[in-house]
Amino acid sequence: MLLSGSWPLVCEGMASLGIYGEEGRKRVSQASPRGTFLRIADALRARIEADVEMTELPAAADLMHEHSVSRGVALRVFAVLQKEGLAEPVPGGRWRVLRPGQDVDRRPLAQRLEAVIRDDSLTVGAAFPSTTELSTRFGVSRPTVSKALSKLESAGLLSEARQGKRRTVQALPKRTESPES
Repeated sequence: MLLSGSWPLVCEGMASLGIYGEEGRKRVSQASPRGTFLRIADALRARIEADVEMTELPAAADLMHEHSVSRGVALRVFAVLQKEGLAEPVPGGRWRVLRPGQDVDRRPLAQRLEAVIRDDSLTVGAAFPSTTELSTRFGVSRPTVSKALSKLESAGLLSEARQGKRRTVQALPKRTESPES
């Protein structure tokens, strides 16, 4: 960012480097961050198209390191891909790749964890899967799982976590009946 009155200093510095005039303007425009995020978004889009197994975008820190850009530029890259429908944010600060025809469960994690009780046919008193198992199963970080589990604990569905003791199911979730068509 140039401060007011600093352009003459930049020009003076460019003149000392011998890059004043049209060539100097070209170099300054090449160094401009404007459009950089679009080039990075193009590169990521190409990676997504080339690798059909890619399910997650690189972390912002990885983009920053790989392309030598700021966090703001990396976040703008994610915003472009989200606007194009190629990616969406997931809990934990990561980004998921979206593919046409892909079925993605967009319910909050707490609701998906509640469904584990039904899907795994757990009964009252049964051991609930560990935070690590759930983290792997749902593809989110352990702190994110812990936060969602605390919601189920406050709702009275799960026992409180204690060191060395697994959570257990304390109550079964209410069944929601879908209207018959």
